[in-house]
Amino acid sequence: MSNDRSLATLDATAQADLVRRGEVKPLELVDAAIERIEELNPRLNAVIAPLFDKARALATGSQLGDGPFRGVPFLLKDMGSPSAGDPFHCGMQVLKDAAWVAERDNVLASRFRAAGLVFLGKTNTPELGVSTTTEPAAYGPTHNPWKLGYSPGGSSGGAAAAVASGMVPIAHATDGGGSIRVPAAHCGLFGLKPSRGRISMGPDIGQRWGGLSNEFVVSRSVRDSASMLDAVHGPAPGDPYFAPLPAAPFANALAEPPGRLRIGILTRARDGVPVHADCVAAAEAAARKLEALGHDVEENHPDALFDAEALAAFSRVIAASVGASLDAWSAKLGRPIAEEDVEPATWGIVERLGRIPAHEYLKALDLVHEFGREMAAWWEGGFDLLLTPTAAEPPPPHGEFSATPEQPLRGLARSIPFSAFTMPYNATGQPAASLPLYWNDAELPIGVQLVAAYAREDLLLRVGAQLERAHPWADRLPQVFANSG
Repeated sequence: MSNDRSLATLDATAQADLVRRGEVKPLELVDAAIERIEELNPRLNAVIAPLFDKARALATGSQLGDGPFRGVPFLLKDMGSPSAGDPFHCGMQVLKDAAWVAERDNVLASRFRAAGLVFLGKTNTPELGVSTTTEPAAYGPTHNPWKLGYSPGGSSGGAAAAVASGMVPIAHATDGGGSIRVPAAHCGLFGLKPSRGRISMGPDIGQRWGGLSNEFVVSRSVRDSASMLDAVHGPAPGDPYFAPLPAAPFANALAEPPGRLRIGILTRARDGVPVHADCVAAAEAAARKLEALGHDVEENHPDALFDAEALAAFSRVIAASVGASLDAWSAKLGRPIAEEDVEPATWGIVERLGRIPAHEYLKALDLVHEFGREMAAWWEGGFDLLLTPTAAEPPPPHGEFSATPEQPLRGLARSIPFSAFTMPYNATGQPAASLPLYWNDAELPIGVQLVAAYAREDLLLRVGAQLERAHPWADRLPQVFANSG
């Protein structure tokens, strides 16, 4: 069955079911996925470090995990979750040149393994994840499978392009300002950012970017994300904080009707950022779909969303955290990382925005936490969900995010429309998901975002599954897909 290209259209749950029923062996799934990667990656540049020999050995050995995704091929993003003995470059040329490899798995990677996933390689990411596109100097741009020459989003653009094109059914992703949700929106996938503390960052760190960054996956189906969350969530020893444990498995939420929900809709972005007509249309179409399912949708949103001071504080926390990352990598490499070692955008963010005194960093973090409390009041006040576009623009062409030493923050400024709707929920720690419910006239996917109260991933999954049943997206395939020949 290794040559059966229809495997590419199956989600991770369906592929795992084939293994469980004895209809296919893990090695057959792995070999078929490797064939797809070798076919498609020259056009997409999604996978930057193949691990095919290790994957085949694991698929046929005794160390393969016996969890719910046993034998399912999987890709790790080259940032966030290190895996023992594998390249770990975070989009940085200096780490690529050093041929840096991770010494051990982190907690999430070990849980992915226990779930039965087989790591086939590492996916492309912008340097240190600071862009909403995936065009690192170290590895070159990843192409959107819906339209070559266009961005798949960032920073999990390699992961999203790989899943959307059918290379693998599900892939690891991270989100510090929209880096799961924006690539999901640009590539026609489901992308859930879990609540702060839902996924352990251990054992080497307690939190990333002051608690603003999270990790999980991008997937073709809601059920894959639900079952994966069941497999990998929960605290590890020594975690500084963690989200409340769910009362029932997240996968159980999919079959439960959500009831009649009160949903606010917002199509206006902060800081006067223009919102493209396609993105407004996507949100409005989603509102009609939700109303047809029996929900009440009204124009309403938390007033705190437009607090410019709080969102500026968010940016200061990220910039300082990127600076700390450079310091940490300098220590590991045994020499200072200099301006010529990184991209102009990275150096500009750190030197112009990130070198702040400790008391200014703590002040910024306090403002972020205050913002979170003000935002939470809206959900406590009677709303169940907030509906927005995921991004303020459709997927852009490559090259629009470039920066120079003279204009190092040019790319950061260009990223603003793509994080305007997503970044606030990294600040608040709330769960948010992008759903693929709309395509524009250019056949580019335009995602919509739903945001729930803290720790209510179950509600997002329940409504996501309801929308997926009513408006299926799995059969809508991009221009570059494994079955397209």
